[in-house]
Amino acid sequence: MLKSIDEDSLKAAQAILYPEELFQFDSVAEGIWGGFEAVTDTAVQFFHEHGYLVIHDAFSPEEVRETLDGMLYLMDGKNPDYRGIQYEPTLVRYRSELPAKERRDIIRKIATFVNFEPRLKAISEHEGLMTVVQRLIEDTPRLFQDMGLIKPPHIGSEKPWHQDCAYFNLPLDTPVVAAWIALDEATPENGCMHVIPGSHREGPMVHFHRRDWQICDTHVPVNREVMVPLKAGGCLLWHGLLHHGTPANRSNLRRRALQFHYCPESTGSIDTEERLEVFGSEGKDVEC
Repeated sequence: MLKSIDEDSLKAAQAILYPEELFQFDSVAEGIWGGFEAVTDTAVQFFHEHGYLVIHDAFSPEEVRETLDGMLYLMDGKNPDYRGIQYEPTLVRYRSELPAKERRDIIRKIATFVNFEPRLKAISEHEGLMTVVQRLIEDTPRLFQDMGLIKPPHIGSEKPWHQDCAYFNLPLDTPVVAAWIALDEATPENGCMHVIPGSHREGPMVHFHRRDWQICDTHVPVNREVMVPLKAGGCLLWHGLLHHGTPANRSNLRRRALQFHYCPESTGSIDTEERLEVFGSEGKDVEC
């Protein structure tokens, strides 16, 4: 693994840059089995109350394999028109030196790919997923963001606690649903998702530019958080205001996932200034 990279660079990439107590590992999120067809009205109510819904067996092994093949096709540069690859910041300078299979393990994410890879577009439009998202937002869903989150072994970086809506120029009352699809098993060791149940009902949080655009570390109620381990094919749905994040991956296991964001088809937009009036810290008596 990454034999072409010098030892000092690897050590820098493996450094933990956040207080490790930000992620607890003693509580596991509830979930359901039976695929999207098992999402009952009770499960929908759970989503609205807690801000998330775990479906452990949402996608078949065949669907996972097809999706991974599509992801690797883009990661390996086989579509010359695709430019959406983002690398782990400390190792990006090695991207042109590594062979394709080794280069996969310095990629942090891929983004905006559904129009470049039909296998990834297909899973974003999966009938079962769309049916459930429509029930959650009570409207026809529109995909407005697509990402592949790689979290490579040994060097996969933390995603600090945040609310997704802090990133989007959407009207503040827009119902946003994220769908996070595990393509590898997501475990406590390789950086599975962590969420704070019910935090979406507390409204927008001020975000700060620290390690990322994030909720201040000292504002995270870690005593309430739960982790969401998933087998490959599992799906986590969450509300756009739910507090969530992932720790670094220092295991030898990959943790590849897709993440899609949906809003109602008729949703308009706001400008960045309007969004930052709510989620930004400027002009407010807050500090981090």
